[in-house]
Amino acid sequence: MFNKFRWGIHPETHKTPTEGKVIESGPLPDKVILPVRQHLGVPCAPIVKKKDCVKKGQIIASSDAPVSSNVHATISGTVVDVSNKPHPGLGECLAITIESDGLDQWAEGIPVERDWKALDADELITIIKNAGIVGLGGATFPTHIKLLPPKGTVIDTLIINGAECEPFLTADHRMMLEYTGRLVTGILILKKILAVETAIIGIEDNKMDAVKKMTEALAGTNIKAVAIPTRYPHGAEKILIRTLTKREVPPGKLPLDVGVVVQNVGTAVAVCDAVQNGIPLLERIVTVSGSAIKEPKNLKLRIGTPFAEAIELCGGLIFEPEKILMGGPFMGIAQYTTEVPIIKGVNGILALSKEDLNSGIDTNCIRCGRCVSACPMGLNPSMLSTLADKGLFEEAKEEYHLLDCMECGTCSFVCPAKRKLVHYLRYAKVSAAKGGK
Repeated sequence: MFNKFRWGIHPETHKTPTEGKVIESGPLPDKVILPVRQHLGVPCAPIVKKKDCVKKGQIIASSDAPVSSNVHATISGTVVDVSNKPHPGLGECLAITIESDGLDQWAEGIPVERDWKALDADELITIIKNAGIVGLGGATFPTHIKLLPPKGTVIDTLIINGAECEPFLTADHRMMLEYTGRLVTGILILKKILAVETAIIGIEDNKMDAVKKMTEALAGTNIKAVAIPTRYPHGAEKILIRTLTKREVPPGKLPLDVGVVVQNVGTAVAVCDAVQNGIPLLERIVTVSGSAIKEPKNLKLRIGTPFAEAIELCGGLIFEPEKILMGGPFMGIAQYTTEVPIIKGVNGILALSKEDLNSGIDTNCIRCGRCVSACPMGLNPSMLSTLADKGLFEEAKEEYHLLDCMECGTCSFVCPAKRKLVHYLRYAKVSAAKGGK
């Protein structure tokens, strides 16, 4: 029933250490560090200052820009600092540090009880926007923007992304098993907003327990749970759309251009919590794993919790890792300190050995063509890397479709010459955006 996925790779999944472990709630942190930029779009501006007392769920940073997302206090306490702090994706960012008062008190009016069926689409979108919900698969695009397609755009299909194709990560898997009811409600809310009849949740077939659980929970609805082949990068939305609907998103276009909206499993759960109970995005599920972690776990943690605390909740490190990553091993970002905070887009913290990493000395291309065969977007990574190396950024962009690269890392993984192909392509993208400078 699905379109065959011809490209990509099937690496070792490394999910066994955590896929059977229930989600554990972390303790109330002593402090949280909350960057004003945890989303794609315009950064928020602080609306609190040092020495202010805040409560859990209170908006502490916001922006009037359409593409932005509110930041909320994730604990109650006192603002002790507003300054630049380490950021897991940007290196450094303005952040609000809150010291806990130990009371964990809710802001006034939270939580509430709402009947989402009595609300119209505009009311639901306003709630989601105010709650600061973004794409929790890692992209962090503000969710309310995805739910407001341009006038004249016809959306007929909602896809819920339960693929979780990156090795090591099992946060979405556990949510499908443990938060099933909230997930189903979130999907129904999203369906109502988009006014679509067709909704599909795509789950890789290495999670058949989740497929079974979701199929049972969706009985009586017109939402389908579909098992798709386990193959990286099936979690990329354009690939998932191709597999589930046989629609091809054209170069330079978005899913909405083919009538589809894609939302992550965690995003749908967050939508349920915000709409039904008025709870903004204050915490998320994070897989902490890798061979350097003593006891890998799936943790429910307040946003703003330092990486170091999350690692300690898993027994700490058993040896010095080669790298600590935010996210999965393919698209994750290496960290220079564990004092960075968990932000909305952090679905995993991995502490990896040299053996875990597919690394080596970068040598000359041997023209084997493996990167071309593996690329899920049908690109020529070898040629693109050569053009990047020579500074021919416009040629890479215009003739070899550089901007269609989604930086999934399949080309680097299969390269026998150990060329850092994704690094070349990222460099080329940035340089092309700057006009080749």
